[in-house]
Amino acid sequence: MDIKVNENSVIVFDLDDTLYNEVDYLRSAYCAIAKELNPNQWEHLFVKMFSMYRNKENVFEYLTTTFSVEKKTLITSYRNHTPSISPFQGVIPLLETIKENKGKLAIITDGRSKTQRAKLNALRIEHYFDKIVISEELGTEKPNENNYLAIENSFKDHTYCYVADNVRKDFIAPNQLNWNSIGLIDNGLNIHSDSFLYFTKENLPQSFVKSLGDIKIY
Repeated sequence: MDIKVNENSVIVFDLDDTLYNEVDYLRSAYCAIAKELNPNQWEHLFVKMFSMYRNKENVFEYLTTTFSVEKKTLITSYRNHTPSISPFQGVIPLLETIKENKGKLAIITDGRSKTQRAKLNALRIEHYFDKIVISEELGTEKPNENNYLAIENSFKDHTYCYVADNVRKDFIAPNQLNWNSIGLIDNGLNIHSDSFLYFTKENLPQSFVKSLGDIKIY
């Protein structure tokens, strides 16, 4: 997939399951929680927690019962831990090539400000972006057009392309605003795996790629 990028271009990315796999954040949080609750055998606890998660069991309910810890404490640990995550292969070269072509870079992501910015910091990519739109900071979530208009208002008279993964909510507004849009195909690890339910014209991106490395900038 070839994209022309110049000083009038804004390439916008989703974060979770687009620039890295969100399940890696979950694994990172589970490790942190396991170390807090059972420091001497945290590996055993982590394995059990992750296995329970994959089998759709209520992990936090198990922890609150077993370790007499409040659920809100677990949620705080989950959201506020320092993540150990890495960007997908090809992310850094793609961002650098866009910059080399004088394109603007932005992010539109749903979530809490502290959590999402911690992810960007852990991925070591925050400095590449000229604009970061986080739902908690703006007060609206995708597919609300406000999250996308925040990009247009920051970069007027540009062309816009959104690269994301979740057809349930990511591409509705870009389609309405006549943006270009690219869907990243699920690598089998995505948190949201129900894309087949949303194969409608308003939900689908203009094209799909298997990996970010398949996006070629010229």
